[in-house]
Amino acid sequence: MARLLDKINSPDDIKKMNFKQLKQLAGEIRELIITTVSKNGGHLASNLGVIELTLAMHYVFDFKKDRLVWDVGHQCYTHKIITGRKDSFHTLRQYRGISGFPKIEESQYDHLNTGHSSTSISAALGMAVARDINGEDNNILAVCGDGALTAGIALEALNQVGHMKKRVILVLNDNEMSIGKNVGGIAGYLNRIISGQFYIRFNRKMKKMLKGIPGIGDSMVSMARAFEHLLKRMFVPGMLFEELGYKYVGPEDGHNIEGLIKTFEQVKTNVGPILLHVVTKKGKGYKPAEEMNEAFHGASPFDIKTGQFKKSSEPKPPSYTNIFGKTLCEIAEKNPKVVAITAAMREGTGLKEFSEKFQDRFFDVGIAEQHAVMFAGGLALGGMKPVVAIYSTFMQRAFDQLVHDASLMQLPIVFALDRAGLVGADGPTHHGVYDLSFTRMIPHFTIASPRDENELRHLLYTATNYDKPFVIRYPRGNGIGVPIDSPLRNITPGTAEKLKHGEDAVIFALGRMVYPALEVAKELVHEGIKVSVVDLRYLKPLDENLIINELQTSGRVITIEDNVLSGGMGGYITEFISTNIQENIPVLRIGLPDIDIEHGEVSVLDKKYGLDTKSIYNRTKEFIKNTKRRPVLKQNEPSGKVFRIVK
Repeated sequence: MARLLDKINSPDDIKKMNFKQLKQLAGEIRELIITTVSKNGGHLASNLGVIELTLAMHYVFDFKKDRLVWDVGHQCYTHKIITGRKDSFHTLRQYRGISGFPKIEESQYDHLNTGHSSTSISAALGMAVARDINGEDNNILAVCGDGALTAGIALEALNQVGHMKKRVILVLNDNEMSIGKNVGGIAGYLNRIISGQFYIRFNRKMKKMLKGIPGIGDSMVSMARAFEHLLKRMFVPGMLFEELGYKYVGPEDGHNIEGLIKTFEQVKTNVGPILLHVVTKKGKGYKPAEEMNEAFHGASPFDIKTGQFKKSSEPKPPSYTNIFGKTLCEIAEKNPKVVAITAAMREGTGLKEFSEKFQDRFFDVGIAEQHAVMFAGGLALGGMKPVVAIYSTFMQRAFDQLVHDASLMQLPIVFALDRAGLVGADGPTHHGVYDLSFTRMIPHFTIASPRDENELRHLLYTATNYDKPFVIRYPRGNGIGVPIDSPLRNITPGTAEKLKHGEDAVIFALGRMVYPALEVAKELVHEGIKVSVVDLRYLKPLDENLIINELQTSGRVITIEDNVLSGGMGGYITEFISTNIQENIPVLRIGLPDIDIEHGEVSVLDKKYGLDTKSIYNRTKEFIKNTKRRPVLKQNEPSGKVFRIVK
């Protein structure tokens, strides 16, 4: 049988299809998504759940004129396939390929760049207001998951849309999941709403029956509308959305294309805000993804037949995430004050084992990072030791709480920032390349980054024994494979570790950049160049004495970090030198530029942006060749006092 998908080059092509053909097309798209993600990795379960919904929206609306805003964006694969990117879909999430998220740079059909949750309703309202001011007449649709409604920004926007009565269609994609199982009162409310299907069926049958009464049918229907509000309160609990000013429609079967198309045709003409509640199944059509939708949310390459994720034949060290989770369990066994908090990322942050062993000390607050931090603050004020495990990129959402609450009250909260640095295929919305910059400016914060998985264990132990805010940032992926030692020990904040000695320059490296720095130092010896390597370990507080001692020996400084250079580790050391050292010390800062870093494998991005070993070697060698050593003289030398420590 010829594939219908081969004839699809734009949304206009699907508008010519009948319902039977659309159903076949959905199956073909499902097969393409499964095949591509099995090779490239990607967000599988969420995309399989919205295929029919996406086709229905494109069938009814014209998104060259109308606007479609995806929340989070990791369910946009069908949208991309039918909007001219089918032939490049095999490059999904690959370097220089198409993004796994909507990008306005990619297509006229992508109306908002998204990667973080819960922004769609705010954006849609802004677009609707602009439309009305400009005197235009297009439809604005926001597709928002039920899990996204736990975020404050979504609730704030939900309230404002209802207040302003703007013509916006909010499609609530309810699959009872965010990444993990939804938690909280709103999730429970949506589950109860599903019982409203009885109301929908009852209401439709009642109207049909009344209309059939000769002579008085239409009058009876009008009278029945007076009782509709009471009827809804009987069958659909709360009716929160109608109280907020929305016309609530649903729940609708999110996999019934014919039903969805008819419903969209109806709501298209509404003059005010509509909330269309669509019930979908995450992983729909692929049994492993249906049964293990959390594992298949962000999937690595897998075998389609078995659903098993592909593993390298070479054994690999455990991931930093895994080491973090196991170490926290080890600490919690002995410290009953330790509690763990995550924002809808139990699996992703390595807290599954903790949640099972310490059920009364584990808290998943849903997609609500601001609340997570303030909740941790309350726990700390109550004498507990909260550990907040959140991806670096998502901690950006709680910046005010870091400053206003954790810092000002100097609360002993541990912030475990997973996925720090470059993360790969998820791209610019997910790279954790700003955390050193936005945390180091905050008073009272201690900031650490381990060079390997063993150091992570001891830094985490140190953090849980500390009495002020403590940030630990660590990368995505596997550890180095170093031996794990016991027992756990404290690493005094503000103490760096010198790993190699040399007189020609000193390299200060942090986190995952320490081992590349050591490799560079080893290779430079063959050129007759000897450099010191210091694992800075703590960005804040700096090990000032060690820095001064190294400047007295080498007189040249190289800093290496996987953070943006703006406000990062290199800048901090340069500031320290310029403030405290009168000598003009040559400094080379190696890090990420002040641009949006695209998606691609970390090794590819490292090479492009100069963080791979070869690039660091070449830049360091050139720097040493073209600069003059300016060792800082000791205070008691004849030339007088050369440096001053300003406190």
